Amino acid sequence: MSKTPSYWNKAKKYLSKKDKIMSSLIKKYKSPSEKVLTSRKDIFFSLCKSIIGQQISVAAANSVFLKFKKKCKNKINAKTVSKLSSIQLKSCGLSRQKVKGIKSLAKQILNKEFDPRLISKMSDEEAIIYLSRLRQIGRWSAEMILLFTYNRPNIWPVQDIGLLRAISKNYKKKYLPPQKYINLLNKRFSPYCSVATWYLWRSIDPEPIQY
Repeated sequence: MSKTPSYWNKAKKYLSKKDKIMSSLIKKYKSPSEKVLTSRKDIFFSLCKSIIGQQISVAAANSVFLKFKKKCKNKINAKTVSKLSSIQLKSCGLSRQKVKGIKSLAKQILNKEFDPRLISKMSDEEAIIYLSRLRQIGRWSAEMILLFTYNRPNIWPVQDIGLLRAISKNYKKKYLPPQKYINLLNKRFSPYCSVATWYLWRSIDPEPIQY
């Protein structure tokens, strides 16, 4: 894990001035042991975790991921995964589509069809399009990668159910909150939407989310 992003404290001050509710959330989740947004800086690991976690509960995803990690002998990288058979991967509890997604990812990294180093030179939208070309990776997964692996400061994942639930709860809106209101918050929180997202997530989940 790397340290907290350099923009974090500046973002907290900015968001606190911009929005009263955000200010109270930032104060509420402020402690010496505050676990904030950190990154493994390991895109293959994060992409595998993202694929595994799709459309299943957090508890189920963690269980499958532990089995997957064990099958990889704690070395989650493209070379290790490429040597595992589909049957071995399925035995971890992965669906056929997820097995195909993880195998395809390993192959594309090994043959350099997918080059993670290019992402740091791309805008957020360019990176989302590039990542979305990967099998089993859609816009939401790409945004999670930009947020957690690259610590991009202004990601606003409007397809994320947790974020939408948190907006409804904290801003006393119906679920789903109106698109117009989501856009208003996006404008208000920019250029630090990632930090706002993280605090909104914390308001509904005692454990900080990590990919």
